[in-house]
Amino acid sequence: MKPLPLLATTLSFLVLSPALALASTWDIDPAHSTVEFSVRHMMVTTVKGQFQKVKGTVELDEKDATKSTVEVSIETASIDTREAKRDAHLKSADFFDAAKFPALTFKSTKIEKAGKGKFKVTGDLTMHGIAKPVVLTVEGPSAPIKDPYGRTVKGVMATGKLDRKDWGMTWNKALDSGGFVVSDEVKLDINAELAERPATPPAPVAAEKPAAPAATPGKPGK
Repeated sequence: MKPLPLLATTLSFLVLSPALALASTWDIDPAHSTVEFSVRHMMVTTVKGQFQKVKGTVELDEKDATKSTVEVSIETASIDTREAKRDAHLKSADFFDAAKFPALTFKSTKIEKAGKGKFKVTGDLTMHGIAKPVVLTVEGPSAPIKDPYGRTVKGVMATGKLDRKDWGMTWNKALDSGGFVVSDEVKLDINAELAERPATPPAPVAAEKPAAPAATPGKPGK
């Protein structure tokens, strides 16, 4: 066995292992997370709704959170405003067009510190077939704890605003008294519980096979 290649492999593993330990993967727990939105209705009240089906992951850099990444996917048809007719309208082509665009997604592009325990997360929100940047103000993640099932979990809260017209959702009706039925501004309020994904152990390094003995000159090899 040649000692140098094995030594190089061992040293590389020892050097890389601490760096790898700084990164961890956290999955959104949909049973304990909410994605909520609110809009003004007829200029007099605020109507809220939620998406019931959400999934996503956070690749968390434990040493420098600004190097982390976030990806979220939400099932459009899971919208719930506690009113069946309104939900049906929101799923139609006037708004989300859930049949044509079954999911809306968010992928972070930049994370910046915004104070103690706070971050500004910029990302691309793809909704109604259109991708536009949005900025979320994020608090957390909280300190990790063990839940009753033995999982390590953290919590994050995020808020943001967007103009639905930027994503092609322009449906509205003017009111006789002035104003419109639905506001263009939409407020977002997200509370997510993150569960740490168990780390995958590194694959064992295969031992190098010893070279076959060279045949003695004048004698056939065995």
